Amino acid sequence: MVNTISGAMFFDMVQNAAAAIEINKQEVNELNVFPVPDGDTGTNMSMTMNAGAKALRELGHAPESVAEASKVTANALLRGARGNSGVILSLLFRGISKTLKDKDEATPALLAEAFQNGVDAAYAAVMKPTEGTILTVARMAAGAAAKAAEADGADIISVLTATVKEADTALAETINQNPVLTKAGVIDSGGKGYVYILEAMTKAVHGEKITGSAVSSGKEAADFSEFNTEDITFSYCTEFIVSRENGRDPNNLRKFLDPIGDSIVVVDDEEIIKTHVHTNDPGLVLTEALKYGSLLSVKIENMREQHTSKVIESEVAAAAEPEKTNFDTPSGAALPEKRYGFAVVCPGEGTAAVFRDLGADIVISGGQTMNPSTEDILRAVDAVPAEIVFVVPNNKNIILAAEQAAQITNRLSGEESDGTVSKKIVIIPSKSVPQGVSAMLAFEYDGSADPGEEPIAQAMTDALAGTRTYSVTRAATDRTFDGIEIKEGQFIA
Repeated sequence: MVNTISGAMFFDMVQNAAAAIEINKQEVNELNVFPVPDGDTGTNMSMTMNAGAKALRELGHAPESVAEASKVTANALLRGARGNSGVILSLLFRGISKTLKDKDEATPALLAEAFQNGVDAAYAAVMKPTEGTILTVARMAAGAAAKAAEADGADIISVLTATVKEADTALAETINQNPVLTKAGVIDSGGKGYVYILEAMTKAVHGEKITGSAVSSGKEAADFSEFNTEDITFSYCTEFIVSRENGRDPNNLRKFLDPIGDSIVVVDDEEIIKTHVHTNDPGLVLTEALKYGSLLSVKIENMREQHTSKVIESEVAAAAEPEKTNFDTPSGAALPEKRYGFAVVCPGEGTAAVFRDLGADIVISGGQTMNPSTEDILRAVDAVPAEIVFVVPNNKNIILAAEQAAQITNRLSGEESDGTVSKKIVIIPSKSVPQGVSAMLAFEYDGSADPGEEPIAQAMTDALAGTRTYSVTRAATDRTFDGIEIKEGQFIA
């Protein structure tokens, strides 16, 4: 029977929690479709939790009290919080720390109160709380902790056990509470990460230490291709910390952010203001933030790029299934089964189907505003079971990345002596999808007389010049172009 949590025990609980989320972060990433399908929740929660674990280790001594341990953890989590779920996680621990302030040890009742105060802190800071998320899981778990603490003979283990059980139950329900999760057929990623953390903390109280390597179940992984990159309303995940240097009310910052972003979390601490927002104008946000104090840290990530990367991973993984390609080599690349193959970049499943019908082995999801990286192209080429792979970028902004991939692969081609597959990349510099279609139609090779890649590439490239492309889109913002007033939402041809 464990009646209290000491500073040393809290230290072990945090170390276990950090280890557990690190081990399982990829599984959590694979569930991440809300609020944006960018596949980084596990990574963000892991980096956040590990900031707290590291800060405790750097104390150089066992925390003298649960107050010290929780305060060090909460401060480090707040400063190191990444992403929406990471910030919410830091808020949960911030509420715990405030409850345990000046306490040498935590009793079962105090632990339950701490969980509830953490939930209150998170809901208060999140501008538009959404159910079916980590918030729901934490709230339901805290309620179970309070009920368990009131029972006769309650101890720390019984409270934590009840907390984990209810968190797991609440997590299973998130798929029915959030329409985005229902569409994807998965449970909430942040909630899953929080369950791993609670389970690990409970194991620490039992004296168990988390060890092991990263795992990924794949069974519950979301299909990121079901979500269109263009549907991501706000492109940039923007996080920053400003020091509190004046009396400006952080609520005014919340009001400023509301019309220009979403997923807004503003944490008003004694010395700093920690903010998380999804927006299309990080510069405008940071300029406003400077009115409250000096910027201590800034992190900006392009969520469209993150989503595109996840889609590419899915494409490559699908092509890597045994019935489609052979991956018996040490590098994991597909063994050549034919002379020529194709990796094509294009947006949308409809366009992808057209290119597959024309002979594309791998279709990389990408295009305007969502350009795949050189590494993405290299991974796709690896999955094509051919000696020579023609890369058709279909966008002028992707050609350079494709050329870099070709330089890397072609430089290494033939140098391997350990059985690693070597391939040659040939770039067809198409700048639009219609050009790419023309190039694919110009490919002629029936497996008999091999003309070589240079004549084939020349014929495909010549086909580009005879293709005219017209584009129609909607204006993203109000603009003036060549004296013409363009309003947001208008069609542009």
